[in-house]
Amino acid sequence: MKLMNKCFYLFLLLIPLNGCGIYSFTGDSIDYTQVNTISISTFYNDAGNGPPNLNQTFTEALRDYYVRNSKLKLTESNGDLQLEGSITRYETRLQAPVSSSTNDDINDAGLERLTISVKAKYVNTTDDTFDFDKSFSFYADYDPNKNSFISIEDQLIEEITDQLVIDIFNASVANW
Repeated sequence: MKLMNKCFYLFLLLIPLNGCGIYSFTGDSIDYTQVNTISISTFYNDAGNGPPNLNQTFTEALRDYYVRNSKLKLTESNGDLQLEGSITRYETRLQAPVSSSTNDDINDAGLERLTISVKAKYVNTTDDTFDFDKSFSFYADYDPNKNSFISIEDQLIEEITDQLVIDIFNASVANW
């Protein structure tokens, strides 16, 4: 019975939030009375390397996230909100050797790090104070002694892409 009372009071607390219109539980802060559509152009791979479908994979992840986490309708071009950009870095690099937690010996090999950076340009046609043109970067480490890069590359790309998409979403429609 106590749980039912707590749920009821929580429900009563949430009712006023529903009427605000510009904040939602998905994290966006869009005024849907002025903004209804978003156009997301295909991000180009200007890094010069990476898988051939990297730009398409990244762009589709970005589009899917906006559709799932906002009430915006995706349009081919001229959306109320517009997002375009490019992948500017796709790099693997050996990290400094890591020390073992069980003793003070230094391991012969360190971790490998995949870093992906993107440059995104965001335009809000109803309020240009939210516009930006900036870079986002994220990385993921892996142990080359346990996995070859080829065997884990897709997983690393997905992990990095997920974080980059969240960062871009937060910078644009969540205004963080």
